[in-house]
Amino acid sequence: MKHSLLCSTALIASLTSSFAFSASCPDILNGKQRLLNSNEEIELCEEFQGKTLLIVNTASQCGFTPQFEQLEQLHQTYKDEGFTVVGFPSNDFRQDRGSEEQSAKICYLDYGVTFPMMARVSLSGPDANPVFAEIQQQAGIKPKWNFYKFLVSKEGKVIATFPSSTSPTSSTLKNAIEQQL
Repeated sequence: MKHSLLCSTALIASLTSSFAFSASCPDILNGKQRLLNSNEEIELCEEFQGKTLLIVNTASQCGFTPQFEQLEQLHQTYKDEGFTVVGFPSNDFRQDRGSEEQSAKICYLDYGVTFPMMARVSLSGPDANPVFAEIQQQAGIKPKWNFYKFLVSKEGKVIATFPSSTSPTSSTLKNAIEQQL
């Protein structure tokens, strides 16, 4: 009897905590995303809940592609303080053509990216990735070009947007991040 009661209590606690976890997940983090050039999917809420994020739509054949290096510097600077950069390659502006393998080579080998890079996505329209659909819902803006940057609070709210021309290591962007940490 004690064993059944203990098992029942454990089951209820497990179900309650998993329901509470999913219920408290911000909309921007609901769902799974496949990692770039991989079959592995990650649960965004499990991976990023409670962290400050810089979500960036990237492209491997763009004049702003060298920003990968600065994004990596930013990631390394703040990763131990609850911050991460998350990249989403997109060919919406026709500058991430080719295979995911080619995009991955540019990110990981050419620029040494260690922050999470997701599989290629659409940024707007009926096929918009849910993360970018939520960004548009919250911020009322969609990326106008590659390397648009969206600062997301620990609570999952878009709190600032930065155009492609904003350097990832600019004092404006770094100050905005530091205010969230």
